[in-house]
Amino acid sequence: MIHEVDDALRALVRSDALGGTQVSIVFDAPTREWAAKVNAPTVNLYLYDIREDMRRRSRGLSNEYDGRGMVIARHRPPRYFKLSYLITAWTRRPEDEHRLLSSLLLCLLRSDAMPTEHLTGSLAELPLPVPMTIALPPPEDRSFADVWSALGGELKPSLDLVVSVPLVGTGSVPAAPPVTEEGGLRLGLENTGRTGQGPTDAREADAADEPAPRRTRPALSRRVRE
Repeated sequence: MIHEVDDALRALVRSDALGGTQVSIVFDAPTREWAAKVNAPTVNLYLYDIREDMRRRSRGLSNEYDGRGMVIARHRPPRYFKLSYLITAWTRRPEDEHRLLSSLLLCLLRSDAMPTEHLTGSLAELPLPVPMTIALPPPEDRSFADVWSALGGELKPSLDLVVSVPLVGTGSVPAAPPVTEEGGLRLGLENTGRTGQGPTDAREADAADEPAPRRTRPALSRRVRE
């Protein structure tokens, strides 16, 4: 997935920003040692950070249907991962570097998603767009100066490109078999006699409807009356 984003970025920059000029496109870390070896106009697209885009995470499951319209599986939603690239231009003159950065900025501002004509492999098969942002403020937990300090190089004008790649097929849940019998309500038990819920035949029903016999007071014995 990451190498496919690299290929798409190379094709996009080559065709829309550089216009066929003889400028190299590399993905190396722009360290001090690397910069000392650059001897030709170069655009560096350095991938310096990979993390999940929590703002795009969603919950729930999506259904997959067969030809009969029955649910056969449920899939978890895609998860987006942000690939952050530090884009720099390297020439002998700062003015030429600024021109290259201007061309790169205009190229990457034309669309909010990676153009589909530059997508290859699994990215081309995605049913979802591949969003990207350019030159937004850095997150609060880091700054670009920290990136340059970690690389051991000198601070240089740069563009921060973030490509949010959706990962589809992160998990699925099999669906239960379809219900083929119609539901219904049954009272009591069949062929098992009485259920305790009521009489089982007409005679018992009639008996249940008759009032209970009235209890009479027993007569006093003759000796007590005397």
